[in-house]
Amino acid sequence: MAEPLLRLTGITRDFGEFRAVNDVSLDIHAGTITGLIGPNGAGKTTLFNVLTGMLPPTSGTVHLDGQDVTRFAPDALFSLGLGRTFQIPRPFTKMSVLENVMLAPLAQAGERLWGPFFGAAKMREQETAIRKRAMEVLDFVTLAPLADNAAGQISGGQMKLLELARILMGDPKLILLDEPAAGVNPTLTKTLIAKIEELNREGKTFVIIEHDMDFVMQHCNPVIALAEGRKVFEGTAEDAQNNTVLLDAYLGAQVE
Repeated sequence: MAEPLLRLTGITRDFGEFRAVNDVSLDIHAGTITGLIGPNGAGKTTLFNVLTGMLPPTSGTVHLDGQDVTRFAPDALFSLGLGRTFQIPRPFTKMSVLENVMLAPLAQAGERLWGPFFGAAKMREQETAIRKRAMEVLDFVTLAPLADNAAGQISGGQMKLLELARILMGDPKLILLDEPAAGVNPTLTKTLIAKIEELNREGKTFVIIEHDMDFVMQHCNPVIALAEGRKVFEGTAEDAQNNTVLLDAYLGAQVE
């Protein structure tokens, strides 16, 4: 089997005396859509925060495409092809949908101290290219008609699509989605699922935190479950439905 795109080894994260993630090891292989499930408080979002550089692990390592990235900052990980959305979208609400997407690319000429003084032509050329790419991405996620709308005026489901668009500007290898279907109406959920599957067919790899078991069972393989900060299951969606340890975890039983 090929080396995993993402490998977590012995990841532990403590908050004082509370252990939110406990010695979690897992491999994510390129081209998969992995469902990360578990009851509330299982440590799923904390694990996402560790592997995306928002929190350092107390112990353990993160490897992306064979490179040790354990303590890399989020922007460095983004530049290496790791993108992430949040359960609650975080757009710049007063900026337009298009402007939100155009902010995503890294190392824009205008961000450099000397850019406005010595690179005006280059800045204009780059801005034109970024705008063109942003409109292509917005068209892909069906938000092109809303490009000039303030991001704070679109629906919650459309904000989820906007977050996906912002990530796609970085052309990531691996996309982490935190409850993409939560609070989204059925029509937009179908659109979001269709875009995830289309991107997956094009070679993008996904890890998705999701409480909607229908979503997970129909679209994720493999499925990985956490409970009380530990990995308690890894396998197919079909096996997950019949796993007694996983069922006990959801019912609130002590995990041995």
